[in-house]
Amino acid sequence: MAITLFTNSSAMSASNALQKANSTLSSAMEHLGTGKRINKASDDAAGLQVATRLQGQTNGMAVAQRNIADASTMLQTGEGAMDEVSNIMYRMKDLATQGATDTNTADSRKAIDTELTSLNTELSSIMGNTSYAGNKLFSDTTGKDANGATTTTATAKMGTAMTFQTGSESGETTKVDVSAQLKNVFTSINALSSASVQDTAADTTNNVDAVSGTTKANTLIDTLNTALDNVSSLRSSFGASINGLSHASANLTNMKDNTDQALGNIQDADFASEASKMTRSQMLAQTSTSMLKQSNSMSSLVMSILG
Repeated sequence: MAITLFTNSSAMSASNALQKANSTLSSAMEHLGTGKRINKASDDAAGLQVATRLQGQTNGMAVAQRNIADASTMLQTGEGAMDEVSNIMYRMKDLATQGATDTNTADSRKAIDTELTSLNTELSSIMGNTSYAGNKLFSDTTGKDANGATTTTATAKMGTAMTFQTGSESGETTKVDVSAQLKNVFTSINALSSASVQDTAADTTNNVDAVSGTTKANTLIDTLNTALDNVSSLRSSFGASINGLSHASANLTNMKDNTDQALGNIQDADFASEASKMTRSQMLAQTSTSMLKQSNSMSSLVMSILG
């Protein structure tokens, strides 16, 4: 190799090696500091595109899981209300059965009617006031317009079909429609609003025959049997929908876990590999610095030749 004053190829080689070592060292330290293999697009342009798509998918899945939890909670609220409706109807049937025997006096039947009226009031309260997150579940919210007429300001949440977003993509939804069963429950409750086990006196003016308390009580028993069937049908729909959402949640959890794993394989830093790379780069930087120092001293040979 020629000895020259202006061009020191050894120094240039050592300098290039030092720059490469420092660049690799800086990259390894960045990966170890952030825990990510891809911190900027230049780290892995193709990998970044895939990771971005996977990140959007897994974020959407996390939100969908919360949607499922909220939907299940709302349905459980409705089912809990129907459970209490069932309990009230059980008591009403007990009273109807009690009133169906002629051992009762007029005062006894009057007391039974008093409790039936109270229970009907509570049924109306449950159906009218049960709500979730400020939305009534069973009954429409009403108000007055400018003319004082009653208008519907908000439709009952369960009065129409409900759609729950249970996935991260469009179309990944679950529909729940209990409006038909709910309508049957309202029909049954309306039929119970005039429940009575008291004797009805004959009204010859309007050609209305007298009806005994026993007859009315037996009719009420039949009405309550139908009402309980309608309530149980609605509760069964709630249960089936909750179970369906539970399965959707389990499947979503599985998909999210695997998507997170795939995302981690692309963007997470391998600490063992990066630590090894950092150590190697540190050693190369040290040796390159040493060689640069040695190569720079070679220019002194020029002076020795001239001397």
